[in-house]
Amino acid sequence: MREILSNLVTSMTDLRRDPTPVVEAGQPVAVLNRNKPVSYMVPADIYEAMLDALEDIDDLKLVRERADEETVEVSLDDL
Repeated sequence: MREILSNLVTSMTDLRRDPTPVVEAGQPVAVLNRNKPVSYMVPADIYEAMLDALEDIDDLKLVRERADEETVEVSLDDL
């Protein structure tokens, strides 16, 4: 059995019938097919924040990988 990772749920049937309430919910909604989560609908602002957070994680990994590398001092005029 899969865990549902949202406080709101809808069925595929209800979503097809009228997607407006799901889109206007303003928070993630689990979409169920035969009582199993098959998808999550996430508002655009939350999705964008998730992508930003993932990018930050990737950047942090890169910084940690390069932390032990030798640094070179450069003046702004040289750039």
